Amino acid sequence: MDTKTLSTIVNDSIGPLNKGLGPLSQPLEREEIARLRWNLLREDLSLPAAVLYQDKLKHNLEWMRRFIAAYGVQLAPHGKTTMAPALFKMQLDAGAWGITVATAHQTRVSHAHGVKRVLMANQLVGKQNMATIAALLRDPEFAFYCLVDSAELVEQLGAYFSRLGLQLRVLIELGIPGGRCGVRDDAQLRPVLEALTHWRGSVALSGVEIYEGVLDNETSIREFLRRAVAVTKEISAGDLFQRSPALLTGAGSAWYDVVAEEFAAARFDHPVEIVLRPGCYIAHDVGNYRKAQERILANNPVARQMQDGLVTALHIWAYVQSIPEAEKAIVTMGRRDAAFDSGLPSPSVCFRPGNSEPKPVPPRWVVTKLMDQHAFLQIAPHDDLRVGDMIGFDISHPCLTFDKWRTMVVVNAKYDVVDVIETFF
Repeated sequence: MDTKTLSTIVNDSIGPLNKGLGPLSQPLEREEIARLRWNLLREDLSLPAAVLYQDKLKHNLEWMRRFIAAYGVQLAPHGKTTMAPALFKMQLDAGAWGITVATAHQTRVSHAHGVKRVLMANQLVGKQNMATIAALLRDPEFAFYCLVDSAELVEQLGAYFSRLGLQLRVLIELGIPGGRCGVRDDAQLRPVLEALTHWRGSVALSGVEIYEGVLDNETSIREFLRRAVAVTKEISAGDLFQRSPALLTGAGSAWYDVVAEEFAAARFDHPVEIVLRPGCYIAHDVGNYRKAQERILANNPVARQMQDGLVTALHIWAYVQSIPEAEKAIVTMGRRDAAFDSGLPSPSVCFRPGNSEPKPVPPRWVVTKLMDQHAFLQIAPHDDLRVGDMIGFDISHPCLTFDKWRTMVVVNAKYDVVDVIETFF
């Protein structure tokens, strides 16, 4: 068996620099990975390791595809969740309309890995960020959209892209008082529309965007969504959109069901293409997004008919390295390995090398504290746990777990490594 570590294998596959983007991998073919015959439970990987489950990824991709199709809308999953082009490809192959990002850098990574339609759900501000996007717009097969919420930004974008003879497609972002970006009311909307009319040749108004996740209750969210529908209708009636159909987009990973319901039920006099942007569904979690999924399965008629729901497809695997006290084990995983902003990792399964398969952990096992490279695991006296045992941990908040890993492995139902996923944060 090849005894090189995962990082060595990946580093050996790094290709040349690509116009300042940094190293772009030449990924190993699946046949090459299969020939390595790595297996997680056989300890062929150095732990801690981030592990994705092939069957669960496929389940989540298919679940979201069916959900989106039932509402007749499009899906542009937020790529910042994973920043893993291999997962982008899975999402696009499963029918996604495009990939959503938040920055010019993320846009460049997406384009470099073959994504042909990107929605940057953020404002494009600053000379170098504009230059990055301008270079990508030279590709005639690349479609890009970003957001505006002020006449001042429209003026800056118009002046920059007109000098280059390029046209930038934008969406008006709507916001709420006390929220983050976005036009708050009609008084703020008017000057933005006037500036867009002035720069019509260089800045093309293509739709309306919201992010409902700045609100935390369903009633307020539905009101915000209905405002977005009303604004879209108003702009359409004024013949101000330069895209047909106009885009109407929203939805993070917690309230996408409510967005689908409100937007799909709206009746427009002009063509509108609805695009939803949840990103965490592909990996899911046991924290906030599991709670959101429980609400969706209980309340949403489409989800109820589908019966099953999203499943956790990501574990952080680590070793028990010390049991210094009867009720405490120390594990080789810490804040450098898993998100902790929305809840600490939760032990899920335990495996003793040499046994046949992992077993569920006792409910009493709880992570009480994380340090950089250590987890404090509360156990009970006389629990069957030894130094060298392997534990797979569920996580809360996929976004801030993915960004801690340069490489992740994908395993099949037998825990054989079938793929290596790279991230580009």
